[in-house]
Amino acid sequence: MRTDWTRAEIAALFDLPFDDLLYAAQTVHRAHHAAGEVQLCTLLSIKTGGCPEDCGYCSQSKSADSGVKATKLMDPRAVLQMAAQAKDAGSQRFCMGAAWRNPKDRDMPAIVEMVRGVRQMGLETCMTLGMLTPAQAAMLADAGLDYYNHNIDTSPERYDQVITTRTFADRLNTLENVRKAGINVCCGGIVGMGETREDRVGFVHALATLPRHPESVPVNALVPVKGTVLGDMLADTPLAKIDEIEFVRTVAVARITMPMSMVRLSAGRESMSEATQALCFLAGANSIFTGDKLLTTGNRGDDADAALFAKLGVRPMTADEPMRVATE
Repeated sequence: MRTDWTRAEIAALFDLPFDDLLYAAQTVHRAHHAAGEVQLCTLLSIKTGGCPEDCGYCSQSKSADSGVKATKLMDPRAVLQMAAQAKDAGSQRFCMGAAWRNPKDRDMPAIVEMVRGVRQMGLETCMTLGMLTPAQAAMLADAGLDYYNHNIDTSPERYDQVITTRTFADRLNTLENVRKAGINVCCGGIVGMGETREDRVGFVHALATLPRHPESVPVNALVPVKGTVLGDMLADTPLAKIDEIEFVRTVAVARITMPMSMVRLSAGRESMSEATQALCFLAGANSIFTGDKLLTTGNRGDDADAALFAKLGVRPMTADEPMRVATE
């Protein structure tokens, strides 16, 4: 796998005729992944709202006037109950997110209990808790955490236009701590935040040139929430929703540049047509979040996903991810 992609090469992929780009992406996809299989994941907010970060897209930021109320960390027993329901619904991975800048050491025992309990059910585990110290990453690794999610959000050049309370380097530092602890990385970002194609090129380039590609790459379409900086800024403008063909292009370029990664079609799927989702699968997306809620925003729901899978002849994935198999 290449980690020396240039921005010019990635820009050239974006510029390909659409059918040529999708053909290339599907060819790469089938060389490394089972055709017609999509991984089902469930995401649960284990601590909602009150985050001190000022991410312009996030309804859970203290600086947002979104109506999201801050809650305390969930009891591990309640989390495990939700995980059991997710497994019964067919999920392979259970992801847990807390609205923190970084976890406090006093929270780690409960977090560790959640990870161990979910793993005992036979589910893959993923956590997103903000920035981690090396010691916290080691604790999560000892608990058996499979994945840690820490998105770079956008291109390095545009980062400080979206978030000012941390830097792009802070993100990379946590990713390094996670890697050194031996935890698989889940890292992607958001498109449709009013960025240019050049920013999307920079976003993919930052991921595809990491020393090791993320095992999981979520590609989110911004859900503009009223009361957030970006939600209010983009409301009622042509930029409020990314062009669907351009979104599919982004998925395809991520697949080509990171061949063995799981590329997850994440937030924003609720408003996508079935045809757009089908094109994303053709472009190499092979993971989705199930259920009717993603942290604080809506999602399509299990019944709608099952109907779409039946229409497309897509099957839920059950095997291990290619990058994990390659390192075992």
